[in-house]
Amino acid sequence: MPEIVLSHVTKRWDKFYAVDDLNLVIEDNAFVTLLGPSGCGKTTTLRMIAGLETPTSGRITIGDRVVFDSEKGINIPANKRKVGFLFQNYALFPHMTVFQNVAYGLTIKKVPKDEIRRRVTEMLSLVQLTGYENRKPDALSGGQKQRVAIARALINNPKVLLLDEPFSALDENLRGEMRALVTQLHRSLGMTTVLVTHDRAEALSMADRVAVMFGGQIAQTGTPQEVYDHPVNRRVADYFGDCVYLSGQISDHLFCCEQLPFAVPAPSLPDGRYEMMLRCSALHPEQEGDFAVEVRDIQFQGAQTAVTFCHHSLTFQKTFERRPDWKVGDRLSCKLDCSGAVFFSQD
Repeated sequence: MPEIVLSHVTKRWDKFYAVDDLNLVIEDNAFVTLLGPSGCGKTTTLRMIAGLETPTSGRITIGDRVVFDSEKGINIPANKRKVGFLFQNYALFPHMTVFQNVAYGLTIKKVPKDEIRRRVTEMLSLVQLTGYENRKPDALSGGQKQRVAIARALINNPKVLLLDEPFSALDENLRGEMRALVTQLHRSLGMTTVLVTHDRAEALSMADRVAVMFGGQIAQTGTPQEVYDHPVNRRVADYFGDCVYLSGQISDHLFCCEQLPFAVPAPSLPDGRYEMMLRCSALHPEQEGDFAVEVRDIQFQGAQTAVTFCHHSLTFQKTFERRPDWKVGDRLSCKLDCSGAVFFSQD
């Protein structure tokens, strides 16, 4: 299975840079998510890997094969890159049956009929659609259509599977089911998989590595835990949400907070002004601490309850598995666990 390398890849329309001098290495057999807000360039990047969009400049390799090189004039067509592409809108042929949709890629290659039947049967079994061969797309649920699209993307044994926000049209239960199926297929088939999404939970739960994108560039790459726990800047931290910032001064390896009455060790940082970022999970109410918070809002969400706490201008929202006994307006003593703090310089 191939490694994918994008070197100085740019996509420009007139003066607008959809992707700007992007460099990315996707390792063999990895599951990588391109994560970012709408318009950040993640889908354009995916389409350039697939050959569905032509870069303005740069170089793309899949395995040991150069599929695009602007300087050498190389641009391998999409149908020869051995890449499976799963579109957001499924892109099924409405007049064809499930069998015909899945078999389409083999049919146009004039694969013998017996082999087509065998491979389609195996693929439909893999995506749990045995018995649906003769149905047409309008007789399928959203989840079933997605399974047909997955089977069609995999039928030609691609070296790479590219997925462009494939679960966004599904309801919550189906999204969870499809995420589990794609993750299982990635592991069992051993493909290099690249998923585009703006869903943070989806990116963190499915991928081996996450590339966070803004404005056509990659802001940070790392494991899901690395990009969540150790964002490189405030923009990455804010994109994942669930954080609060405390201003203060580091002096002699000690961060002195302005909003709260405590100091935190900061042994590796030089003196200066900083913001300390904490995830809201660091707040532990009803524990002996140095400050009090007020319960401002309680939102029951079924299996979980989201509670908003305030301390002067600071706001924390924390989710609890149980429904707490507090009421809006209650004041609670609390503790902050600053062991996971991240510091951003303000100088």
